[in-house]
Amino acid sequence: MILAFSVARLPRIEFGAGVISKLPDLLAQYGKQVLLITGRRSFTNSPHWLALLAALAKAGIDWEQVRVGDEPSPQLIDKTVRQFHGAGISVVVGIGGGSVLDAAKAIAGLLPSGDSVMDYLEGVGPEKCYHGPATPFIAVPTTAGTGSEATKNAVLSVRGHDGFKKSFRHERLVPEYALVDPDLLATCPPLQIAANAMDALTQLLESYVSIKANSFTDALAESGLHAVREGLFAWYTGGELAAPGRAKMAYAALLSGVCLAQTGLGSVHGLASPLGAFFPIPHGAICGTLIGAATRVNLHALQERDLGNLAQQKYAQASAILHGRPFTRLDESCTALLTLLDEWTERLALPRLNAYEIRESDFNRIIAHSRGGSMKTNPITLSDAEIADVLRQRL
Repeated sequence: MILAFSVARLPRIEFGAGVISKLPDLLAQYGKQVLLITGRRSFTNSPHWLALLAALAKAGIDWEQVRVGDEPSPQLIDKTVRQFHGAGISVVVGIGGGSVLDAAKAIAGLLPSGDSVMDYLEGVGPEKCYHGPATPFIAVPTTAGTGSEATKNAVLSVRGHDGFKKSFRHERLVPEYALVDPDLLATCPPLQIAANAMDALTQLLESYVSIKANSFTDALAESGLHAVREGLFAWYTGGELAAPGRAKMAYAALLSGVCLAQTGLGSVHGLASPLGAFFPIPHGAICGTLIGAATRVNLHALQERDLGNLAQQKYAQASAILHGRPFTRLDESCTALLTLLDEWTERLALPRLNAYEIRESDFNRIIAHSRGGSMKTNPITLSDAEIADVLRQRL
């Protein structure tokens, strides 16, 4: 029996090698004034940048550019909105990784009103209800990790002892189009591939076992997990299989974004919020270093307190997909999943938490700030001691 479910708004998706060539024609349908949000240099140093500028000039499209060099802050969003509010921007384009897309999403949402993003961040300030309108937004990912091109979330950070990592989210912020071109991933270095790929894997696995998962998201998550198995190391190790590998990972990341937008996530992303706010640790590194430990703690908690939970079977099915073979027993499959996640974490050289000066004395503060939205859709409620165990395993 297929239980009732609903699907939140998604962008129009264009996937495939070379689809960035469609961007100028898409922009022209909105107007002639474009705001380009890019990363610091990787895309603008590539041949794709010069080709895009030539195409924009040919189409008579004027453009302005803003660079995002780190995880976006509310201050960056507000500064950019003040600069371009009233400037007649007809469409915003984000071309970059998850930080670039999140920044562009928030900027597009606030350009018409000129409001401060602090008015709308969850858990910060007055939390006003956002009504839009948003400036049309087109997302062009150049990494395969966050899936931000398929979500309504713009995640913003203030780092430091009193920092935070919070979302500005609304369905009006969903991109009009997502152009997912695997060719744009060709220049990603191995460290970035590792972190982003494990972010996508974590999002697929956490969505799959989420308490809000449904038949629609299960099918997408399983397809994404197949793509991770076939694509991650093919891309990471390079060689003749790198191109099909990065296409599979671009697909997996896209599906991870679609899934998380429908189901929420789990304990890894619950911890990612305070870890990313309090310490200079990239989001993908958090996911990659914690997913094995978090899965181990979840499985132990399910075994101890909720044996009939469907999440156990889903973890076993995920294991079969990632190994490319079935297992005869559920416990054997789940143990094999934990072994695989640990092996991948080591093979991809993902750092432990102490590499970012995180200490056990920080655990109470981290745990206290980890009980946000993502933790609420974890397949089982974890105690503070269990969350501490996740952190301790990767200290």
